[in-house]
Amino acid sequence: MTDHVLTRVANGTGVITLDRPKALNSLSLAMVRRLTEILLAWRDDADVAAVVLTSSSEKALCAGGDIRFFHEAGHATPMGDSALLEDFFTEEYALNHLIHFYPKPYIAIMDGVVMGGGMGIAQGGPETGLRIVTERTKMAMPEVNIGLFPDVGGSHFLSHAPGQLGNYLGLTGLTIGAADALYVGLADLFVPSAQLGELNALIASTPGAQLAESIRAFAAGFAPQAGESALATARAAIDRHFGAGSVDAIMASLAGDDSPFAQKALNAMRQRSPLMMCVTLEMLKQGASMDVAECLRMERSLVRRNFEHGEVLEGVRALVIDKDNAPKWNPPTLEEVTPEMVARFFEPVWPDHAHPLRHLA
Repeated sequence: MTDHVLTRVANGTGVITLDRPKALNSLSLAMVRRLTEILLAWRDDADVAAVVLTSSSEKALCAGGDIRFFHEAGHATPMGDSALLEDFFTEEYALNHLIHFYPKPYIAIMDGVVMGGGMGIAQGGPETGLRIVTERTKMAMPEVNIGLFPDVGGSHFLSHAPGQLGNYLGLTGLTIGAADALYVGLADLFVPSAQLGELNALIASTPGAQLAESIRAFAAGFAPQAGESALATARAAIDRHFGAGSVDAIMASLAGDDSPFAQKALNAMRQRSPLMMCVTLEMLKQGASMDVAECLRMERSLVRRNFEHGEVLEGVRALVIDKDNAPKWNPPTLEEVTPEMVARFFEPVWPDHAHPLRHLA
């Protein structure tokens, strides 16, 4: 059990409130297990017609997985709970699948920071998901910054973004706001933060069976307030640069564009793990032709390979543990990344019949 996941059911709506504000609601294994337990129970509960995911803090819905735990477990032995790392990713990705295919309206209030693992628990599927952003939303899939890759279903929702927007977000790890999230298709509705009180009152007073429709009507008038999308303005350049066939070609293309937008993207990529950018690009290429379950199974294998290699452990050390902001990437330069290094990440870890996510459909 965990004290960081609060629940209540009223008027046919189950409300989940993440309550770990000091860690920006970063997900622990206990939180993943509690969320799964709740959603499985409510899935078959006739008294729950809709689910709302929210936060006790205006700073964040969820900043991602607990990367300090990743670092600790990644350096541990089986006697020191290293097996919990395997449990975390298996159970987190299974939770992402449960949310994507949830049979009831799944409404995520994405106020504040929503990054990495936070995206995984906010991205309900196209049939029932309803994703609400505010002017305070700070959205990103920043995993390449810590030597990881955009997981929690990122191989699916980024690879299915329009044009080359998924490559841009996955390779730069840069943060976007409400207008860009709506443009990319990673959010559905805009509600100003000043109106969240009214939104919560609407949630409390509306029967769960009518909630999604009522929220859409409530938010409709606020759409113009989301503002203009910077990604829409830069779309032609994004598609041109990030449509190049390799990370090296993408960076070379950006280097030839002296616009502030292109240079910001290039400078971000220069700080990321060269190897994991290459792995990410290949993952997004493969993910474009996969369904959600296949993507999550691919990611589960990739995360195992990543910890075997150690890139994420070095990234977390540099950015979170020692905070020297000087990761020693392996290899240190893009020129030293070979096709064989990238291919190694995609080699099967388990036989199909033994894959920990083999049950996902």
